[in-house]
Amino acid sequence: MAFESKHRYARISPRKVRPLADLVRGKFVDEALDILRYQPQRGARMLEKVIKTALANAQDPDQNPGQIAEEHNLFITECRVDGGPMFKRVQPKARGMSALLKKRMSHIHVGIDEV
Repeated sequence: MAFESKHRYARISPRKVRPLADLVRGKFVDEALDILRYQPQRGARMLEKVIKTALANAQDPDQNPGQIAEEHNLFITECRVDGGPMFKRVQPKARGMSALLKKRMSHIHVGIDEV
């Protein structure tokens, strides 16, 4: 894994982003961006931004001296979504009881490498 990018503390449940990560894992970067562009989920926008950031890291001359990585030669080696911390809130329920709401966060990791 030559280049990586992370979005930590993303305010979305990891369960909503993991199917999208499964869609693009192992694909070329340009193909993965095309797939995510037509997905209606909000998590697709977040994952798309993380992939674009990893692509920018690969094309940065400071991180990759001597050569510029082409977008069609890069593929996604690692794409994982881990659970982050949770906001815990209380919601009133019937008969004076309450329920605990967990507002979940996730950490989105993307790693890309050249063929």
